[in-house]
Amino acid sequence: MSSSEKPIRVLVAGLGNMGRSHALAYHNNPGFEIVGLVNRSRPELPEELRGYTIHADFEVALRELKPDLCSINTYSDSHADFAVMAFEAGCHVFVEKPLATTVEDAERVVAAAKKAGKKLAIGYILRHHPSWMRLIAEARKLGGPYVFRMNLNQQSSGPTWETHKALMRTTSPIVDCGVHYVDVMCQITDAKPVEVRGMGLRLSQEVKPDMYNYGHLQVIFEDGSVGWYEAGWGPMISETAFFVKDVMSPNGSVSIVMDQNAKSDDIDMHTKTSVIRLHSAETGPNGQFIRPDQDLHMDGEPGHQELCDFEQAFMLKAIREDLDLNRHMADAVQSLRICLAADESVRTGKPVYL
Repeated sequence: MSSSEKPIRVLVAGLGNMGRSHALAYHNNPGFEIVGLVNRSRPELPEELRGYTIHADFEVALRELKPDLCSINTYSDSHADFAVMAFEAGCHVFVEKPLATTVEDAERVVAAAKKAGKKLAIGYILRHHPSWMRLIAEARKLGGPYVFRMNLNQQSSGPTWETHKALMRTTSPIVDCGVHYVDVMCQITDAKPVEVRGMGLRLSQEVKPDMYNYGHLQVIFEDGSVGWYEAGWGPMISETAFFVKDVMSPNGSVSIVMDQNAKSDDIDMHTKTSVIRLHSAETGPNGQFIRPDQDLHMDGEPGHQELCDFEQAFMLKAIREDLDLNRHMADAVQSLRICLAADESVRTGKPVYL
C-alpha cells in the first residue's frame, strides 16, 4: 500500500440512526480506519462497532486522536461549531444534513472548509441514489418551467416519536427533511429561488410551544417554476398520500409511484422509489395522447445502509482524487436557505423574498 493509499483515519461524532449507519460504512470500507466514536451516552451498538472507544467530548477526542476526517452526525445545532473546529484542526468533514441551523452558520462552515483547503461533504443521501438520479435526469429532459409536488409525512409512535420530538428541539420537519427534496427541485430547474412561503401547525402538546410538527412550504423560482413540500411527524399524522414525488412541465410529468402497502415509518421506504412513471403530454391530430405512460421499474435498489456506504465511498473519492465540491457546498447552502426561509415565513406569517 503506497503512502497515498493509507486508510483515512476517521472520528465519528453522534451515534443516532444516521451516525451508526455512517460508522458501519467506515468500518466496512478498507479505505477508512475508525480512530474513535463520540457520543454523550453509551448507546446500544451493532456488533461491528462495539470494539471502538466511545469518547464523551468531541473537542477532546479531536485534539487527542488527530483524525484525517470528522464525520458529524450529532443534533443539527452542533453541526457548524463541530465542523469549523474540525477544519481548524486540519481535518476533512462529512456532516449530516442540515449543514447548520442558520444560513450564516452554513456559510461559516463553507468558508472554513475553503480556508483550510479541506473537503466538506454534506449528507444528501438522495444524490447517491440511482433512482433519484434517474428521476432528476428524466425531469430535466422534459424542460421547464416546472411544478414540483413533494412530501414525506411520517406517522410515528413509541421510540420513533421520541426521536422526532428530540429533533424538533432544534429543527422543524420542513427543514430537517425538506433540504433533500428542495435540493432535488434546485437540481432539476437550475433557476434561482426568489420567493418562499411557509405554513405550520403544532398538533401535539408534547411538541415544545415554539415548534410545529406539521408544515409545508411553497417556493417560486426565477424561471417561473413553482414547488411545494409538506412534512409532518407524530402519532396523529395520516398515512394517506404520505409520499408524493411528482414533477410536471408543459411537456409531461415524471413521478415516483409508491408501493401501496408501504408504511411511512419504514426508513428504507423514504428512499426507495419502486417505479418511476414517465408521462408525455404530446397529443395527435385527434387530440388523444400519442404514447402510453412508461413505467421504469427500479429493481435491486440500494437500501438505507447501502446508500450510506455510497456516501462514504464518495467522501473517500473526494479526498483521494481532490474532487471539486464547490457546487456541492453551494447547493447545500441554497436548499437550507429555502427551508429556513419557509420556517421564518411560518413564524412571521409573511412571504420571504430571497
